[in-house]
Amino acid sequence: MKSLTSAYFLLIAIVSLSQSQQSSQLSISDIMKGNAFIGCQPENIAWSVDGSIFYFDWNPTNDPGNSRYSYNVSDKNSSPIKADKGLQLIHDPLQSTFADHYQICDGALIWFDKKSKQTKRVYHSSAPVYRFFRSSNPSIVYFESNSNLHAYSSKDGSCIQLTQFNKGRRPEKNPTLSQLAATERDLFEHFEIKKKQRAWSDQTAKPDFEPGLEIYVDAAAIEQLQIDPTGRFVSYRGSTYPKNEETNVPNYITQSGHTLVQTARPKVGETEPSHVMGIADLEKDTVYIVDFSGLSDIREKPEYLSDSTSYAVDRKIVMHELQFNPSSPYAVCDVRSYDNKDRWLVLIDLTTGHFSEIDHQHDEAWIGGPGISGWNTEPGTLGWLKDGERIYYQSEKTGYAHLYLYSMKSKSTIQLTKGDWEVHQVTLSTTGDHFYLQTNTTHPGDRNFYRYDITARKMVPLLTRPGFHDVYLSPDEKLIAVRYSFKNKPWEIYLAPMSSPSSLKQITQSQSPAFKAYTWREPEVISFKGNDGKDVFARLYQPIAGKKNGAAVLFVHGAGYLQNAHNYWSTYFREYMFHNLLVDEGYTVLDIDYRASEGYGRDYRTAIYRHMGGRDLQDQLDGKKLLVNKYGIDSNRVGIYGGSYGGFITLMALFTAPEQFACGAALRSVTDWAHYNHEYTSNILNYPETDPEAYRKSSPIYFADGLKDRLLILHGMVDDNVQFQDVVRLNQRLIELGKSNWEMAVYPVESHGFKESSSWTDEYSRIHSLFKETLIIPYSK
Repeated sequence: MKSLTSAYFLLIAIVSLSQSQQSSQLSISDIMKGNAFIGCQPENIAWSVDGSIFYFDWNPTNDPGNSRYSYNVSDKNSSPIKADKGLQLIHDPLQSTFADHYQICDGALIWFDKKSKQTKRVYHSSAPVYRFFRSSNPSIVYFESNSNLHAYSSKDGSCIQLTQFNKGRRPEKNPTLSQLAATERDLFEHFEIKKKQRAWSDQTAKPDFEPGLEIYVDAAAIEQLQIDPTGRFVSYRGSTYPKNEETNVPNYITQSGHTLVQTARPKVGETEPSHVMGIADLEKDTVYIVDFSGLSDIREKPEYLSDSTSYAVDRKIVMHELQFNPSSPYAVCDVRSYDNKDRWLVLIDLTTGHFSEIDHQHDEAWIGGPGISGWNTEPGTLGWLKDGERIYYQSEKTGYAHLYLYSMKSKSTIQLTKGDWEVHQVTLSTTGDHFYLQTNTTHPGDRNFYRYDITARKMVPLLTRPGFHDVYLSPDEKLIAVRYSFKNKPWEIYLAPMSSPSSLKQITQSQSPAFKAYTWREPEVISFKGNDGKDVFARLYQPIAGKKNGAAVLFVHGAGYLQNAHNYWSTYFREYMFHNLLVDEGYTVLDIDYRASEGYGRDYRTAIYRHMGGRDLQDQLDGKKLLVNKYGIDSNRVGIYGGSYGGFITLMALFTAPEQFACGAALRSVTDWAHYNHEYTSNILNYPETDPEAYRKSSPIYFADGLKDRLLILHGMVDDNVQFQDVVRLNQRLIELGKSNWEMAVYPVESHGFKESSSWTDEYSRIHSLFKETLIIPYSK
């Protein structure tokens, strides 16, 4: 009788479980194949020089890799075909105003005549051509090869070296002799004879053609070698890189059977490089170093350091490439402080090296935002209008990244775009009277396409329907090729005339039959109030009525400054498909653009300054509260998971907010920010030696004793970004703390972004089982 009773209750539990755990036609093994299941989406669009063809990378036949495809826009019956493997002359907007076209192919400089369609190899040697610059003289093109500049004339076919960079210091013409050496010179006639012989020999051996202006750079590496359109001024950045201790990443699965140790990035707190900007005047045979010591607040200390008002020496800076004025000896330069709290836009007089600031951007957190760049080694939007008198750039002065215009004549600035939205890309038209802008004007989760009339100061909408419009202009700007995607529709390429941009004609068909067989959800993009009253955006996936099982999962995207609650195809497409599978089974899924996510302005971006795992984690807790109070979710049946930064938040959630989440899965997660890289981490937490408290309160390993709920850790062993050492150290910490409600799965051949579908399948099968075992089974009896 007892055995029958047990069997009865077991049967009831199984029936209850089958009812609460709905089935899905999706399988983890299929969706974790990624593009092999979805269909490979096209990318890397580029127009031909004459605008008759555009090229793109694609793989509709599921080959081992992408191939180059072309589409003939002049043929109405055209379809994409594999492009010839020969020379593809690609349109470069910076060269569009010139009759002849130059291009680099396999290290050679190639000339192309647009009228005759003829090509000619202009220069090719063992030292490949690195890049080229157009001249105001239509018959001259400048190019860089072997870390020196050369000039090629299409008029007479000559090729002349303009610069000769040398290591070390310039030899003194008349070195000062010591007292003893001077005595020896005066005493013996032999030395005078030898001196005359050397002078004669040097003069006789002197080549007919000089190798170019000699520039001595000590031990610095030459970077950003440029020449202005007149051919008079050469600019370069001399960089000295200190030796920082690198990290080691062992690879245990190798062809040889032996462990291979590869070197990887240093950790945060590395010594930063030093840079100088040199300007050579080829007309005067002179070289000078630009003195940036006059930059405003160059010695100012940030607020978090309250012990002094200023540093004793200038802060280290990095200068970006010059933007040369098209008609006068001036250039504008983007200069950043290495602590990334200041950005100076300076106007340099090339004849003297003197500069004036046209804009100084300061942020006590860190400089960043669309068109500005949160990486101080990457430049932001900056350029000249065709009149050579006005300079355009972007700033977060109003709290959102907008476009500004500075006048050299009036020394004044005007703001061109305004609103609680951001400008993401800026392209100046070939006529120079308008910009093409990519914005999120209509919704934070959209990428719209606008034309901005500079004279009228008016924005004209061109493509504004929900989704992402990645637009590529034809050389004459009469056609647009557009990569477009929507929430449940992967990227495809479309074509339209600029006169009717919304009449998009689809060019590619990329989705596989297996992917199209399923009805993919359009997750609702919602907003809710954080506990500080600010709007927080999220993607919400809900089961249909009658299938909700009362459990929910929070997904935390990675990268920190990234957006995922948007209206286009996600870079987290495997997770998107996994969420569809979970919803089929009755789960509710919430994917939050927590504080520090992209698309919402400066204050949102910097809300995690000096405390990661603070405001961003609170948004997850507020999201859980929303699920419980508005969507009927059981407070005890909410799980959380994410990768990279999302894995870090998952750890912080389980360690610092115990019993808020029944379980968590932390993928490739940072456990201690003192072990991550310098560029990203120092922006947000400053330096470990100057702000140790910020690192301690932001690092999960210091809060591991708070773990009460079930934790699953998953990590690739050859991850050279968030390195495997991170979770090994946490592993040891959890062992020493006596924690038992955790487990770890490792992936021996995987780096930060997994490649093998078998690894993806194993990883997400474990995550799926975790949710089932903690959110469903205990509540199914």
